[in-house]
Amino acid sequence: MILFGAYDALSARLIARAGCPACFISGFSVVGSRFGVPDVGLRAFGDISGAVRDILQAVDLPVLVDADDGYGDVKNVVHTVQAYERMDVGAIMIEDQAWPKRCGHMAGKNIIPIDDAEAKIRAAVAERQNPDTFILARTDARSVHGLDEALRRAERYLKAGAHGLFIEAPESVDEMAMIARSFDVPQLVNPLEGGRSPILSPSEYGELGFRMIGYGITLLLRAAKAMQSAIEDIRRFERTNTGVSFEEFKDVVGFAEWARIEETYRVRRGT
Repeated sequence: MILFGAYDALSARLIARAGCPACFISGFSVVGSRFGVPDVGLRAFGDISGAVRDILQAVDLPVLVDADDGYGDVKNVVHTVQAYERMDVGAIMIEDQAWPKRCGHMAGKNIIPIDDAEAKIRAAVAERQNPDTFILARTDARSVHGLDEALRRAERYLKAGAHGLFIEAPESVDEMAMIARSFDVPQLVNPLEGGRSPILSPSEYGELGFRMIGYGITLLLRAAKAMQSAIEDIRRFERTNTGVSFEEFKDVVGFAEWARIEETYRVRRGT
């Protein structure tokens, strides 16, 4: 399954209009687009959950939400999971980075002790309010202590009850193949532009054994480039008009339906 990263309600609506069955809400994309800051722990649950709420109100799609490290210890993890469940989030990713966390392909990461990380996964699974909530365990150990440690942690997280895995930032196709064949559970892989991992086609990831392909930041990067180009075009008075039309945009945001409601129920007064 391809999971495009929704970073706001508009991007989520475009994903849904394309017929995608689900989407991924990436912390990197949310903090970058909503607050204009890097993914280095400057924003936490209270900030990111607002974007999640906006996206869920805009579309009727299942979502996988990046919950970072749960924003604290085991009680914070449980609070985060249950709060997202109350928003009808069906899948939540919990990682083992030490706070302040950062994008998994950035240098300077650190990870918490394996016992502490395992406890977070155990708490998330045991204390979820909906037995169908899918808990995806992420480890960033590959970049910090090597692939063997990442695999060891993944195994521990599965024993703690995780339903799926995300081993972040493998550095070769051989590593990705080893990861995919090591565990018989749904696994996420993320083709990240400019990151540490080789970027393959969706079919190639599927052949390796990955069931979820998360393009977490692709839409945001392309949107940023489009806005840069538009600004430069207008400053040079080169209006190339490569954006969607005004009418197309009205269609994307559902103008016709709101116009119908307004026309149906507005109070008509005599002239």
